[in-house]
Amino acid sequence: MSRRRYVARGVPGGYRIWDNRGRRWWGDVYELCPDDLLTELNGPADQTRITALMKRYRAQKR
Repeated sequence: MSRRRYVARGVPGGYRIWDNRGRRWWGDVYELCPDDLLTELNGPADQTRITALMKRYRAQKR
């Protein structure tokens, strides 16, 4: 059984995305983990789609 590459993990203040392969945090801290991002992380975990979702949510924070 292989481990998922990306997972959403709770951290103080919200959630972050953990990259199991790179063994590092990936992206920003989110107060609330967006449903479509969480669905993508727990489903097919397409890196291109995850990156696009993160860019969209990062732009909304500004």
